[in-house]
Amino acid sequence: MVTCPALKLKNIPMHRHRLASFALLIPLLLHAMVLRAHEGMWVPTLLKAIEGDMRTEGLRISAEDIYSINHGSLKDAVVLFGGGCTGEVVSTQGLIFTNHHCGYSAIQQLSSLEHNYLRDGFAAASLADELPSPGLTATFIVRMEDVTDRMMKAFTPGMSEEDRDKAAESAAEIISREAEEGTGYKAVVRPFNYGNSWFLIVSETFNDVRLVAAPPSSIGKFGGDTDNWMWPRHTGDFSVFRIYASPDNKPAEFAEGNKPFVPRSSMPISLDGVREGDFAMIFGFPGSTQRYLPSYGVDQVMQQVDPLRIEMRTASLKVIDAAMLGSEQAKLQYASKQSRISNGWKKWIGEVRGLQELDALQRKEEQQRAFAKRAAGKPEYDQVLGRLEQLYAEYLPYDMARNLFVEFVYMGPEFMRFAQGFQKLIEQHAGLKEQGKLDAELDKLRMAAQGYFKNYIPEVDRKVFQAQLPIYHKHAGSWPKALAAIDHRFGGDEERFAADLFRKSLFTDSTRLYKALDRFSAGMAKRMAKDPAFLLVKGLTEDYLQHVRPRQAELADSLQAAMRTYSRGLMELFPEKTWWPDANSTLRLSYGRVEGAAPRDGMRYEPFTTLDGVMAKADPANPDFEVPAKLKELQQAKDFGPYGQGGQMPVCFLSSLHTTGGNSGSPVLNGNGELIGINFDRTWESTMSDILFDPAKCRNISVDVRYVLFILDKYLGAKRLVEEMKLVSRPAAPPVIELPIHK
Repeated sequence: MVTCPALKLKNIPMHRHRLASFALLIPLLLHAMVLRAHEGMWVPTLLKAIEGDMRTEGLRISAEDIYSINHGSLKDAVVLFGGGCTGEVVSTQGLIFTNHHCGYSAIQQLSSLEHNYLRDGFAAASLADELPSPGLTATFIVRMEDVTDRMMKAFTPGMSEEDRDKAAESAAEIISREAEEGTGYKAVVRPFNYGNSWFLIVSETFNDVRLVAAPPSSIGKFGGDTDNWMWPRHTGDFSVFRIYASPDNKPAEFAEGNKPFVPRSSMPISLDGVREGDFAMIFGFPGSTQRYLPSYGVDQVMQQVDPLRIEMRTASLKVIDAAMLGSEQAKLQYASKQSRISNGWKKWIGEVRGLQELDALQRKEEQQRAFAKRAAGKPEYDQVLGRLEQLYAEYLPYDMARNLFVEFVYMGPEFMRFAQGFQKLIEQHAGLKEQGKLDAELDKLRMAAQGYFKNYIPEVDRKVFQAQLPIYHKHAGSWPKALAAIDHRFGGDEERFAADLFRKSLFTDSTRLYKALDRFSAGMAKRMAKDPAFLLVKGLTEDYLQHVRPRQAELADSLQAAMRTYSRGLMELFPEKTWWPDANSTLRLSYGRVEGAAPRDGMRYEPFTTLDGVMAKADPANPDFEVPAKLKELQQAKDFGPYGQGGQMPVCFLSSLHTTGGNSGSPVLNGNGELIGINFDRTWESTMSDILFDPAKCRNISVDVRYVLFILDKYLGAKRLVEEMKLVSRPAAPPVIELPIHK
């Protein structure tokens, strides 16, 4: 699964290691496209530059049909779903498809032991039964515009990165405000290629998004962590939501009077399926790639950063997996958390392996030697590699400290993040009371506590804390002040320290915390300020902000400037190569073919899987491979409706589309612009593609849209939803008859 962390569109200087240039690349686009046709994430405003090649590959619609600001186009049926995934509009009533794992958190929040939609699935019988999902959003891109020339006027030679960021923020604010004026839209300016180019992005966000249907996890997450990032895959990874709008079809907060949104465009759905070699394209919001990362950065990812993150998450998962196996309640409570932790964990394992197999370091070093040769005698570029090597060496310890902090405080035990949320109440209660805002803050924290404790088991969290402590100590080199008590008071006994903290803290005990909130006073604030959980997270955060973050940010600024020069140099010094823009959570299109792969000697990935494979994997003793009885019955009866093919029910397929985190839920389309699948993953051999793409190995995994329709119709009984959609079935091309030639 390739979900990206929650991302918001806002004006930021795209700091540190994220690049995605296109403005400098247009003259270079067509060269070598035949050799590398499946690599690249293309900015949709500039698709006309590659339209000819796409047509040669099998595209039968125009670039204007894909992206237009003058009429409805495919872009108007693609949404940024919830901030970190992609979704697609599939009806004129605002119905959207995305992945099951993208809707997972919303489905979990709407579930209970009495109505366990994760376990049993869900299908609303009518519009009135569709479930509001508070906090869930769907964002459309109205238009994108290259504003590089305007932004560059804000910069002067010799500016520091800090001053450059301030100038960029100011200029972007002016451009955005102009674009928003009188429209009701939101606008941001985003940097590409470390700030070598800039795009204005105008968007419209809808806040009333409701759950319409979801398969049970035994279908939507079939294969679980065992199959995550793997092929063959048999996962029905989809969920269905609907966008609601005000009566005048504008964005609105949830209200009973809201109506299903009428989009500018919706995607037709192909019932014809796909064949090996067919053209395919994907439209969505890929999160981030690092194609231009030099060998020094790649080496650190492989040898230091990924291994640290893997080690920390391995410790957490061992505890959480054991708890979920032991209790249905724990399984429900920790399902979403476990998926979030394990997704990155398994991805990084595959990334390291893939980079090693591709000799990534050697290839990067070869590229740098060629760069140095062409940069000789060019003052702007001939020193940049030495500068990068020096900066990465200085940056490593601070980057490791940052990752250690993130994995421990934000991805490790939950109690610290929860306690941190009370800082405003604890430290600003007097001001809140004076302003008449204290009761509102207390109510907000009570609601947060209800959501937190609903899915929290103190014993599990304590064991996660204990499991990560020795790893933290090993990489940190010594205990920070906030953890010094482990040695001073507990003689180095981490287990006793953890037990004492959990026994004393309010933030691990719902009963005591609710009492504290109900009886809140200045005295209670003082007591909370001395709570061991609050003191720990406050101390760790202050230590990070004082001793790590300032120098890390300073070095990151310097790396930003050096990488801006290096990436620009690559494009200018190697005009014979094709340079595509790295992902940065903006709308992109990738194209390729439906095809399998041969990732290793003696191994062949066939491009398609079917429901037969689900049954072959079925194992009632393994929760990853439970198969619902009804699905077995449908398979045995071959009751596939119009969605099957040749007596089989297609489930998933592979294609050579370049994807990354954020492409989860993205529509996969045929040459006619019709939906054929929903992207949800990459093969394990492809996880290195964020840094180095291998056309022979890299494959994305999609659930066949016919399987989605089959589950909706035949399994969930939601035929009303299928009837909303525009289903397309084209007549087969007549066979070519060769007539004899008479001489």
